[in-house]
Amino acid sequence: MTRKPHIVIVDDEPNIGRSLRLILEGEGYRVSVFESTSAFLAERGRAIADVYLLDLRLPDGNGIDLLRLVRQWDERSAAVMISGHGTVADAVEATRIGAFDFLEKPLARDRVLLVVKNALAWSDLQRENQRFRELVGEAPRMMGSAPVFQHAVQQATQVARSDVTVLLSGESGTGKELLAAHIHRESPFAAGPFVKVNCAAIPTELIESELFGHEKGAFTGAAALRRGKFELADRGTIFLDEVGDLHEASQAKLLRVLQDGEIQRVGGEQTIKVTARVISATNRRLDELVSDGRFREDLYYRLSVVPIRVPALRERLQDIGELVPYFLSEFCARNNFRPRTIEPDAVALLARYAWPGNVRELRNVVERMAILTPGERITADAIPLEVRAGPARAATGLQDVRQTAERERIRQVLDQTDWNVSAAARMLDTERTALHKRIRALGLKRQN
Repeated sequence: MTRKPHIVIVDDEPNIGRSLRLILEGEGYRVSVFESTSAFLAERGRAIADVYLLDLRLPDGNGIDLLRLVRQWDERSAAVMISGHGTVADAVEATRIGAFDFLEKPLARDRVLLVVKNALAWSDLQRENQRFRELVGEAPRMMGSAPVFQHAVQQATQVARSDVTVLLSGESGTGKELLAAHIHRESPFAAGPFVKVNCAAIPTELIESELFGHEKGAFTGAAALRRGKFELADRGTIFLDEVGDLHEASQAKLLRVLQDGEIQRVGGEQTIKVTARVISATNRRLDELVSDGRFREDLYYRLSVVPIRVPALRERLQDIGELVPYFLSEFCARNNFRPRTIEPDAVALLARYAWPGNVRELRNVVERMAILTPGERITADAIPLEVRAGPARAATGLQDVRQTAERERIRQVLDQTDWNVSAAARMLDTERTALHKRIRALGLKRQN
């Protein structure tokens, strides 16, 4: 049976309590009504809710003090203040403490339902982020000891302490989202939400509504006001995955948000202040899209205050020895399988494959082997044929793979040093003349 959201009302006017109960129960919510602070506190166990509707004036206290208590109990629940004669000072104080919204008396049915719906969406998002934190732990473990990977993790940890924008680049499946979550956890925004947006998965005509929200009636099908991802990410982090797929109009609006810290809902006239850390990711070369006129140059520089490249798995094959047992243990625990182990020769064979799908492909292969292996020990025979045959088929292309990795590594260091070859040579621990030769051999050229 689907759990009914629980709405708690604390208001000393019986008519208000009855009206709200009828409105909300008619929409399928579970409702509890209390007419005083003392009655509410006496039933604290029964009073835990998804959304609280708190009157500002109560016979034995006030809603502001009650709001403080509620926020201490559970920061993931939304609290809405009910006001018939509140002051601006009350509103400011309630907002500072964490009130989600306000309802003014006399209460209008449509307004009540809209505010409660939005408050529930916010509350659900907080709980989703809490589950995410419990799943990955308070400090998500970034698996891998390869120097090229550790360099990316160290950069991420260092930049997390500030609020600057970060651009994560790398092939699909390399773990850009996990690195973004790591930055969020290590940042001053860690107590806030971590909101993910896959820009490539949202139709072009809906991306602005998804990011910035829309007003009721803004377009066909906009039956109610909707808060966008930027509003939901307020005081937290928004992760814009595949940001290179944004169309021109959305790029312009995103640039305005980064410049002003304000959004405007589709169909709306007022601006809304938001404070959210922006991390973006792409598997495309944004600098090339800029050169081709398909991505705004000013937005590119706003997004990439700190660029971090996430290496492909073929550049860190030594990490497979750590990743495989970790994925295997995680999968068995999640699916109540008896623990399985993997033979060293099977791990060695996995480390010979080029992994075009990167860490995501490796995880899928490990899970497939865990499902199809009847015993508790996974041998080399359990490795899928395409992976076992991969080294032989890829042997002629191994040099190309290595050359591509070398080209990307040298390009990254050159970009970091503003193409100062001497400084880049020191970072790469090589001779300046040797680096000049490799730059020419690899066909590297500075992008204007």
